[in-house]
Amino acid sequence: MQSFFKLTRPATESLAAEYGTPLLVLSLEQVKDNYRFLTERLPGVKVHYAVKANPERRLVAALAAAGSYFDAASDGEMLDLAAMGVAPDRIIYANPIKTAGGLAAASRTGVRKFTFDSENEIGRIARAIPGGTVLLRIRVDNTQALVDLNKKFGAPPEDALRLLRLAREQGLDAGGLCFHVGSQSTSAKAYTEAIKVCRRIADAAASDGFALRILDIGGGFPIPTPQENVDVAAMLAEIRGALAARFPAAEVWCEPGRFICGTAVNLITRVIGSQTRNNQQWYFLDEGLYGTFSGVVFDHWDFALETFKGGRQIAATFAGPSCDSFDVMFRDKLTAPLVVDDLILVPNCGAYTSASATTFNGFAKAAVVVWEELTALRAAAV
Repeated sequence: MQSFFKLTRPATESLAAEYGTPLLVLSLEQVKDNYRFLTERLPGVKVHYAVKANPERRLVAALAAAGSYFDAASDGEMLDLAAMGVAPDRIIYANPIKTAGGLAAASRTGVRKFTFDSENEIGRIARAIPGGTVLLRIRVDNTQALVDLNKKFGAPPEDALRLLRLAREQGLDAGGLCFHVGSQSTSAKAYTEAIKVCRRIADAAASDGFALRILDIGGGFPIPTPQENVDVAAMLAEIRGALAARFPAAEVWCEPGRFICGTAVNLITRVIGSQTRNNQQWYFLDEGLYGTFSGVVFDHWDFALETFKGGRQIAATFAGPSCDSFDVMFRDKLTAPLVVDDLILVPNCGAYTSASATTFNGFAKAAVVVWEELTALRAAAV
């Protein structure tokens, strides 16, 4: 059974009084619990945390100490990981389209594992990292995913052998295949179908002299929400069965992001304005689309708002603090009536939120505090 991190009302009020709002509260124990949940249900699979989901250094450090590998998407992420002491053999540069700066950073830090999905990328990798290990990213269909990454990435399966041959001809180590079924995928079917496709490609490649030894099944594992009660353990068991049946001898990797960090952060925000516009109640918060709620736009996420109030519900519009009329997070969202200075707790907001926040309009990004550090300090003070 998965655990969840959610602040109580007294804790929310105490933290808001001490640190102000908006405030992000990170639980490192939740991060480690989520990592353990995956490693226990996908035994032998090398879990590569997708740093882009939440690059908070204390979160990444906790995962590094737990033994995690890492999926980096840029020069910045590789350099940050290297600065934290993460060995290059624990990092894959998993962006199919790389920048010149990214390839230079890989060379400088010693990262030698990459994904690719196009002919043009092969020569660029071969010149920057001669003999580097590459995984060919295969396009898979999954229209049920919350975020369908295959619209942008992935080579058609029919092009796989040609691209693998080109990589070999350029002196690269064609180590295996990878795919990503899309984010917040709530069924194992997309994974098991993708594993079947990769098995067919691997068999065809074997007859052409390839010994593909690695399969990277990507990320996309869902975090349960009140709207979708997903049995993630059952999903992972089905995926594990498909891997055992079709890739029993392969080295298997995965690249989860949201599953590890999504449930590990709570946002505390405050009502700073209230008015009626066009016959509907509007509430203005001190955090908006340009801050932690950026996930509404970039991650298509419908955040739960905990007001700690019962009774009747009204439909309201929630907007952020900036001077941009685009800065509206929710319309017709049911809530208890609120007043200025009321606090709102937003659980499950650790993925693709603070990572994509900006300082637009001069608003600072929400501060981050670590729950376990705060509780340890309070216990020591007693």
